Parts: sequence; C-alpha cells; structure tokens
Amino acid sequence: MIQGARIPNYNLFGEAADLPDVVHCETIEIRSRLHDWELSAHRHARLHQLLHLAEGDGSVSLEEQRHPLPPGTLVNVPMGVVHGFRFQPGTRGLVLTFAAEMLDESLRTGEGLREVLALPRVLPAPSEIGQTMAAIFDAYSGRDFARAQILRSLSGLVLGQTARAIATEGAPRGTAAQSDLLARFEALIEMHYLQHWSVADYARKLAVSAPHLSRVTRAATGRPASGLIEERLIREARRNLAYTNLPVSRIAYALGFEDPAYFTRVFTRATGLSPRAFRQRLNEA
Repeated sequence: MIQGARIPNYNLFGEAADLPDVVHCETIEIRSRLHDWELSAHRHARLHQLLHLAEGDGSVSLEEQRHPLPPGTLVNVPMGVVHGFRFQPGTRGLVLTFAAEMLDESLRTGEGLREVLALPRVLPAPSEIGQTMAAIFDAYSGRDFARAQILRSLSGLVLGQTARAIATEGAPRGTAAQSDLLARFEALIEMHYLQHWSVADYARKLAVSAPHLSRVTRAATGRPASGLIEERLIREARRNLAYTNLPVSRIAYALGFEDPAYFTRVFTRATGLSPRAFRQRLNEA
C-alpha cells in the first residue's frame, strides 16, 4: 500500500507515451532489469494487461493482495487495478498491453467476456495461451504485410482464451439477473451515450433504481454506473482524436457537448491530458 502519496498512473511501466499500436508486446525481463526486477505499485487507467510467466519465479500484488508467480502462471490485470511485480533475476515471460479502444473493438456487448476480464486474476495458464502470446510476440516484432490484421485476430483470440480460463476457474459473476442487467445497461450505453443520459435515465429505462444499478456495476467492474457512461464517451473522444483530423471543437459537438471548453475539462479530468495534448503525444509517438 502507498500511504501519503498518489499511486502512479502509467500507460506502460513508467512511460508517459500513449499506446498507438494494436497491442504492445514485450518480454518480462526487458523492463524488469531496468528496475532491479521489481516494479512498484502502479495502475493503468486505460490499459489492460496480461502477463505470462514462463520460467523463473516472482510475485504480484493486486489491490494489496500478494500472489506467488511460479512458472506457467497467467496474470490478468484490468484497467485501473493497482498492481506491482517482483521477479527473480532471469525470469522469462511475456507481457501484453491492450488499449481500451482495442477491447471495445474485440469484446462485444452481451457476450460476457468484458465482465469476466474485468476481474483481476492469477491462475495457471493453459498451454494455448502461452502459444498465442508467443505468436503475438513474433508478429509484433516484425513488419510484414497484414501485421495489424494478424495482431488484431491473435489479440481477440488470447482475450477469449483468458476469459475462458478465468470462467473455468470459477470466477464469481454474480447472479444471472445481475449479469443480465449489466449486459442491458452496456447495450443502452452504446445506444444513448451521445445523448448524455444520466444514471437516472438509464435506471428508469432498465426499471431499477439508480443506486441499485451502480451497486451492480461496481460488483462486476469495480466502477459506478456514471463511470461506465463517462468512460464510453472518453473512449469515443480518444478514437476521434487519434484517427481523424477533426478540430477539437467539432469532436466536442459530435459527442453531444454544447460547449467545447466543457468537453476539454471533462477529457482532461478523465485522462490527465487536454485533447490537444493527447493528439500531439500520439503524433509524436
């Protein structure tokens, strides 16, 4: 636990640059060596990580709980989860990092994968996950034709394999009614996030109270209903800033904001960067 100090919020281990690629893939040792094989507690606001330890030994702290990492272990680190690693020198393995936008493209609402992957987990890695991660590392390291398409396909595969492994381990998924409510809420967000519905609006449409809706979303994702609504807006803003040349004001209006200055304040509060600074950082990457 970090007391009296703010927990660092990194995009990658100690880096400030955003993630412009389909996926980021690197070995455990390439960064761990730089930090004497110990990575102190931190979190990634909009990045999801998978770590596969192949050889060696170590431990991971997930939200103040420490777990051993013997060979053949898979660690699922959802966005926003505080975590830190300690490795035995010479430990080998791979780390995959996915941006929120990648998860949006790969995980469809209503299929249940997003709910399962939102659970921090340490579990034995099925052999196929290690094989898929190795294939991602090979594709990531090259610049061959169709690289991005292959990485997208392999990334979707490893996310599905991970969700299946977590579910097989008996991940608590709440009652069927809660799972159905979350799925319907996520579907409604996709339909109405540009209209800036309030939590009360969504709750009314779902025939539940606003506090109950937030209790269900917190139990499943660790975030209140309002956080999921804002997160969807911010992801769309990031996409527009990354993949279009539209002025910030046009993006703000397209996202349903009446005042571009207010949009800038909301985006800056959520990401730590103004829209222009976010776009500039991507252009410099």
